[in-house]
Amino acid sequence: MILEQIPTGGCQSYLVGCNDTSTAALIDPEISQIDHYLALAARDGLRIRYLIDTHTHADHFSATRQLALKLAVPVLMYRTSAAPFVDMRIGDGEMVMLGRLRLQVMHTPGHTSDSMCLQIEDSVFTGDTLLIGGTGRTDLPSGDPEALYDSLFKRLLKLDPSLKVFPAHDYKGRQSSSIGEEIASNPRLQKRDRAAFVDMMRELNLSMPRHVTEALRTNMSGGKSVAQLLAEAAARVPFMSLAELKARVETADADLIVLDVREREAYESGHVPGARLLPRGQLELRVNQELPDPTRRILTCCELGQVSTLAAATLREMGFPHVVALDGGMKAWRVAAYPLNSGTEP
Repeated sequence: MILEQIPTGGCQSYLVGCNDTSTAALIDPEISQIDHYLALAARDGLRIRYLIDTHTHADHFSATRQLALKLAVPVLMYRTSAAPFVDMRIGDGEMVMLGRLRLQVMHTPGHTSDSMCLQIEDSVFTGDTLLIGGTGRTDLPSGDPEALYDSLFKRLLKLDPSLKVFPAHDYKGRQSSSIGEEIASNPRLQKRDRAAFVDMMRELNLSMPRHVTEALRTNMSGGKSVAQLLAEAAARVPFMSLAELKARVETADADLIVLDVREREAYESGHVPGARLLPRGQLELRVNQELPDPTRRILTCCELGQVSTLAAATLREMGFPHVVALDGGMKAWRVAAYPLNSGTEP
């Protein structure tokens, strides 16, 4: 078995391949690592055949749907997953063939209702069910500490103690463990009494993942995150530096329209000299009135450089081919002590 472990922050993804057939599966991929996964597969001569999420993630953005569209391969999740983009729903005890490898599915609800583990040869990929020195939390949507107890003590921990454990998170630099090691030393697994374990899980009082609402929305629906929308917009838009814009302002460059897409109050408190105001929320509705000549060169700016990037991408999509966005934003412009006008422009 070919195994590549790819960390993203504290999360772990896995590229698992068959030596004989060069076919591979990608387990728990994260959206920011798409190019990395593809580069690894190409380097190892692997063809990705399956994209697998061990559960509906709440702490990062899954790349399964985007990779499925790019590679034309199926997304696999446990059969109860709510995600509408899943192509192959698999059940407890079923197997997926990956060349000569068998991926055995074990339904392990608790962290989420759709959590599953995958046993492949001498390894088990445990998602967020069993971690190194811990377990998945049970206080997120569809979490259930009693179900987690059953999944652990009645199923997962009854596997061969020598099985290597590869979870969806690392632990203090450790990237793998074994069933036997976790039984012996995992603090949460020392609570072998059902009631004691359930009470412990309910009393953990953990902070919520930073992007929990957005992650659940995108991972359950296949929608896009804000970061993904910004990245896609930035890939379609050229940028202009603060220094370049300053030089053009100082020479009164009549060929450039500076379009401030903030709200009026922010604009009037301080804007690039000569900039026009067209709030992002009104852009599509007022563009014909405010920008009748689509051949003009336009620069969009906002407070932090994000809304202006989206605005520039929208304008390009609407037929303004010479739109650029300011690299940075008005906050950076002020920090640089570049010239500002307040109020309205004549």
